[in-house]
Amino acid sequence: MDEMITVLKLLADKTRLTILDILKEGERCVCDLVDALQTTQPNISQHLRKLREAGLVQESRRGQWAYYKLSVEDKPYVQAVLDAVPFSAKQVGMMNTCTDGNCCN
Repeated sequence: MDEMITVLKLLADKTRLTILDILKEGERCVCDLVDALQTTQPNISQHLRKLREAGLVQESRRGQWAYYKLSVEDKPYVQAVLDAVPFSAKQVGMMNTCTDGNCCN
């Protein structure tokens, strides 16, 4: 119960909920999220750190870039929340998707 409460408190933040909503569509580089949310890299990194510590995202490194993907298979209550969030195609359209390893330049 305590873990669920902690996770749901994390989801109460608009930025973190939006990050998870974007990650529903697949793995993203930090710079993709910076573009989509129109905020700073340090701000996004702090939110991602909290999400990673809660086990909601997984990080992988490719060279100097960090990529994140959703990891909520073991948390059906989080998936239920994310299923209820309308996906923001506008935000995804704002992203410069990193696919060739030359992002964040």
